[in-house]
This record gives sequence, C-alpha cells and structure tokens, in this order.
Amino acid sequence: MKPSVMLAILLIAGGVIAVAYQGITYTTREKVVDVGSIHVMADKTKSFPLSPVLGVLAIVGGAVLLFAGKRTA
Repeated sequence: MKPSVMLAILLIAGGVIAVAYQGITYTTREKVVDVGSIHVMADKTKSFPLSPVLGVLAIVGGAVLLFAGKRTA
C-alpha cells in the first residue's frame, strides 16, 4: 500500500473520530498535600477540545489524498 493512501486513511479515520467525540478528556492525578507521612492526591479532569471544522477538514483532506493516489496509479 502506498504511503499516501495510508495517510489518507489515517486522516479520514482521525477526522471521523474528531467529529464524533469533539474533544479528548483525560484525568491527571496531582499531589495536593505532602506533609511528612500524609499524602493527599486529587484527580483533576482536563479536556482538549477539537473543533468539528478540524475533523471535517481532515476528512476532506484524506479524501483528496485518496482520490489523487488512485488517479495516478
């Protein structure tokens, strides 16, 4: 398989995921108190928003790469 076709498939899949989920949420564990033998940890939820426009652009870019790769073959 050509590298451009593989990149096109990855772009399309990533675009679909970006449109479906519209962001990535993850949890980090941070130390709040550390006094002697007392350790208090807190879970903090953070998010990385992804614009649906970014997902659509990735899908369109992947489609263009896919059809351009098939056209030259």
